[in-house]
Amino acid sequence: MLNFRHLYHFWLVAREGSMAAASQVLDLTPQTLSSQIAALEAEVGGLLFRREGRGLKLTDLGLKVQRHADEIFTAAEALEQSLQVAHESRPLGLALGISASIHKLIAWRLLEPALQLQREVNLLCETGRTEYLLAQLRKRELDLVLSDHPPVLTPDSGLRLHDLGSSAMMLFAAPHLAQKLRPDFPHQLNNQPFLVNAVDAPYVSELMQWFSDQGIKVAVKAQVDDSALIKVFGHHGMGFFAAPAVIADEVCRQYEVEVVGEISTVRDRLFAITRSSHLYHPAVAAICAGHV
Repeated sequence: MLNFRHLYHFWLVAREGSMAAASQVLDLTPQTLSSQIAALEAEVGGLLFRREGRGLKLTDLGLKVQRHADEIFTAAEALEQSLQVAHESRPLGLALGISASIHKLIAWRLLEPALQLQREVNLLCETGRTEYLLAQLRKRELDLVLSDHPPVLTPDSGLRLHDLGSSAMMLFAAPHLAQKLRPDFPHQLNNQPFLVNAVDAPYVSELMQWFSDQGIKVAVKAQVDDSALIKVFGHHGMGFFAAPAVIADEVCRQYEVEVVGEISTVRDRLFAITRSSHLYHPAVAAICAGHV
């Protein structure tokens, strides 16, 4: 009988492409993982990997074992998810990662379809950088990651990307500043205080390039890694800031600011990342079927 723990660890090494990458997913040392692969090779009677440069390449035997392991662990994940949601009287658990650069009002919109299910959902939310959240997803500590950073995923990465749409960007400011900036938009933005997202949101580089293309030099007043805090600073007149047009009404109402102007060519793109293309979890499926 095969040791299924060793087989699972082999499967992850094959998926991640190296002992080091798989050891991070499993929280094991590369040495421990290497010894477990060696034990599996003894069980199956041959080498599963061969060294190629700094990486590992599957042997013919390794490819054969990997194909069967794919079927086994894909089926196991499907069983796990179906058992999790089988008892309709029991609340659904949903562990969700949200990229720190996503606007919190946008995050709420993306979550709404899951929270509107007839079945109760117990939600666990974690925010952070996309790379960290994806590592947690691979470790099966999260069910889903929402991000504005589309990761590069290979077919054997074990993760799937779902496009949730995009929104044009708008600029906002406190009423007295907005009244000053709106006439002759966007040229009035020149040398005006700008509040910028400091967590490397993809739209920020597009926005800065747009300013440059228009011949506008903004004065960065503050770099803030929290989208809600940026809006609070904007409410108090520290400078103008950017947010997706799709939440403009909520931003104006909640933070008592006004629209300065819209930039249709700069887009905020949203994605969901899951461990499988088969969405057995109803709350995950509801989110992935939604649109910003």
